[in-house]
Amino acid sequence: MPERLAEMLLDLWTPLIILWITFPPCLYMAPLNPSQVLMSGSPLELSRLREEQRILNRSKRGWVWNQMFVLEEFSGPEPILVGRLHTDLDPGSKKIKYILSGDGAGTIFQINDATGDIHAIKRLDREEKAEYTLTAQAVDWETNKPLEPPSEFIIKVQDINDNAPEFLNGPYHATVPEMSILGTSVTNVTATDADDPVYGNSAKLVYSILEGQPYFSIEPETAIIKTALPNMDREAKEEYLVVIQAKDMGGHSGGLSGTTTLTVTLTDVNDNPPKFAQSLYHFSVPEDVVLGTAIGRVKANDQDIGENAQSSYDIIDGDGTALFEITSDAQAQDGIIRLRKPLDFETKKSYTLKVEAANVHIDPRFSGRGPFKDTATVKIVVEDADEPPVFSSPTYLLEVHENAALNSVIGQVTARDPDITSSPIRFSIDRHTDLERQFNINADDGKITLATPLDRELSVWHNITIIATEIRNHSQISRVPVAIKVLDVNDNAPEFASEYEAFLCENGKPGQVIQTVSATDKDEPKNGHYFLYSLLPEMANNPNFTIKKNEDNSLSILAKHNGFNRQKQEVYLLPIVISDSGNPPLSSTSTLTIRVCGCSNDGVVQSCNVEAYVLPIGLSMGALIAILACIILLLVIVVLFVTLRRHKNEPLIIKDDEDVRENIIRYDDEGGGEEDTEAFDIATLQNPDGINGFLPHYRRGLLGGVTQDAA
Repeated sequence: MPERLAEMLLDLWTPLIILWITFPPCLYMAPLNPSQVLMSGSPLELSRLREEQRILNRSKRGWVWNQMFVLEEFSGPEPILVGRLHTDLDPGSKKIKYILSGDGAGTIFQINDATGDIHAIKRLDREEKAEYTLTAQAVDWETNKPLEPPSEFIIKVQDINDNAPEFLNGPYHATVPEMSILGTSVTNVTATDADDPVYGNSAKLVYSILEGQPYFSIEPETAIIKTALPNMDREAKEEYLVVIQAKDMGGHSGGLSGTTTLTVTLTDVNDNPPKFAQSLYHFSVPEDVVLGTAIGRVKANDQDIGENAQSSYDIIDGDGTALFEITSDAQAQDGIIRLRKPLDFETKKSYTLKVEAANVHIDPRFSGRGPFKDTATVKIVVEDADEPPVFSSPTYLLEVHENAALNSVIGQVTARDPDITSSPIRFSIDRHTDLERQFNINADDGKITLATPLDRELSVWHNITIIATEIRNHSQISRVPVAIKVLDVNDNAPEFASEYEAFLCENGKPGQVIQTVSATDKDEPKNGHYFLYSLLPEMANNPNFTIKKNEDNSLSILAKHNGFNRQKQEVYLLPIVISDSGNPPLSSTSTLTIRVCGCSNDGVVQSCNVEAYVLPIGLSMGALIAILACIILLLVIVVLFVTLRRHKNEPLIIKDDEDVRENIIRYDDEGGGEEDTEAFDIATLQNPDGINGFLPHYRRGLLGGVTQDAA
């Protein structure tokens, strides 16, 4: 009833309001001087203005313009009267002509040039143009001469509520965490109204919610949207549609309105614990499964999403905690049970595990609801499988002496079938690891024997592989590496480390070290080599040389006297006995050759017997000159000999027809039979005197005849 009454009053007063707006200058203009242009045609008002002009005595201008008003969107059968222009220079004789120019003159606004009435001939829209600037001028009707200078005035378009509010950025989307408290801010929206915000309430907006209650509320003036219910649950409903209305005229009846939609999505918080789909899981696994194999999967569901649904899995109890482990699959959000250690059906046939699923990310706001975790039981049954033989050791290390007899037992490997049926086992050697077939194995008991002799000095280690095969199932085999170490036996005598040759100076001194020698032994005793050096028993009293053992296990040979003479004896042979420290010890005799040489005063060897000898770097310049002189002298003799032969004209080559036998040199001694053979008896070289360094000196005769000088 009150709304109906308001509408009736509005219908009654609207024409009066429009009439008042059409002629506002009569109400809004302050008293003007007589030359002002009025927008009212009242003679009383014109007389009053003329009287004021006389009193004020302001006759410099005939008029002053002010602003006019026109209502937008007004339409009728006739053009709307905006106002009337008039000047006090007009005596009423119809001799003044009014001219209008400027914005919209002639197109939007039209003036009666005789009366000065201004009419709007088109419908105006304030939102397109809010005001117009025009110029008015009064001229003489006959001469068109200006009676006063032109003057500007403004016609303002007055607003009416002809635009509804608009949400330019809609529709809207917003999020708010689930379980939020009452009054949590969600978002705010803004509508715009094209009407004049400073004139009336045409642009005064009030907001309300048409749809979305009782979940959300909106502040009428700020359009801030808040939650109207506490603890909204995303798992119950995730998305809400809110319809928002903006109404102008301050929300009063008759105002225009606009609407938009807001979609509110509840974001997830971790307010739900994980929950196993079942409390008991059953899995079975063969006993021969490979380590790391996945046995089964368990899953705890969580109503939350994203990281709030992530759970970690652990084995917290059970009799298989050492054999199994559980890992989390971040993609599938489940737990994977894997094997950590080998299973044995014959030892244990089933296991029980207690697994736990717990949230990774805990929201402290909801920690009071209880533990965000859950537990389940897992039963794992071990299935029997035909397993390959199992050796008693993963590797074997055997030792054998290098002088071990053929077919002797080196060692033994053992293996068994872990299955309940317990199949017999046969053993063999992988011949790819024993190409020379140095070893054999007993197929029944696994005893390894020697097939060929061993020599530690050739190879210390032998690595073979033994194969164990089930008799009942030849596909079930196992392999084991066997390392055989050959132990050393003292089966090599020591000897000189190299071919030694000593040089003795004729002018050497007694006690001088002639040579230092060392020995080597192919064997390797545990405590290292220790050699004993000695002379042959028959040379224990050698008059020329003696030996001395050094701390570094070497031997020095020393001269007992001086005055050695290479003319008397050029070479001495000194046999040396070398013994090792083995059990039993072995020994050998090595002979050192000692040559007597001519040396300089400082002990530098210069020449040794008739063999070529490399000159030492330390020769003096005089010695080099002497050698060069000898070479030149020899060349001169050769040249003289050739020259003399040419003078005699004797051919140097035997003629073909000469008897070659005449050039044979005859040896007058007759053969002595056995006496001749005694002239060079090898046994003489082996007599004790020769061994002691007193080797006989021989004089060479014609054609190789040899005689013995007195020693």
